[in-house]
Amino acid sequence: MTNQDLESAKADARILMRRERAAVAPGDAALKLIEHFPMELARLSPVAGYWPVGGELDPRPLLAALAKAGRAIVLPRMETRAGPARFFAWRGDKALSADAFGVPSPPAGEQELPPMLILAPLLAFDRAGRRLGQGGGHYDRIISLYRAHGAVAVGLAYPEQEMDMVPAGAHDALLDWVLTPGEAIHCARA
Repeated sequence: MTNQDLESAKADARILMRRERAAVAPGDAALKLIEHFPMELARLSPVAGYWPVGGELDPRPLLAALAKAGRAIVLPRMETRAGPARFFAWRGDKALSADAFGVPSPPAGEQELPPMLILAPLLAFDRAGRRLGQGGGHYDRIISLYRAHGAVAVGLAYPEQEMDMVPAGAHDALLDWVLTPGEAIHCARA
């Protein structure tokens, strides 16, 4: 598959999966993530979460449960649209400010911590750990950078976001796990 073919396949998949995700009624999905969270991951800290935008599955109840269990929680902050993301400590009672994308983020003055567990938003996933994001490559770079230091990457998704095979290239970072409101999937590498 040429790079142009790959980018075309990803663009088509993004259109389809945005529609799929928009049709999901979240209900108590965010709370159900806690029920299925793998215990073997619960010891990892700091935990990188994200502020949900555009219909992404909300990680905040899971982050609150992990914080209550004594884990440090960090959120990304993009100072420029080109990145890189920096991760700053966040406690649920602390005010956030908009980053370069307008996403609520901890201010740069908070403690910067490298994550050991990365909770990643996504548009689509498959059981081999391939992830389709918004197209900026930010999480591919984040996962690759911190995985080199032992971090584990977990995609958070609704079951409706699963594809048989997500179009992916060599630069696309694979997930170690995918967590849905119904199950924890330990990804089998392609």
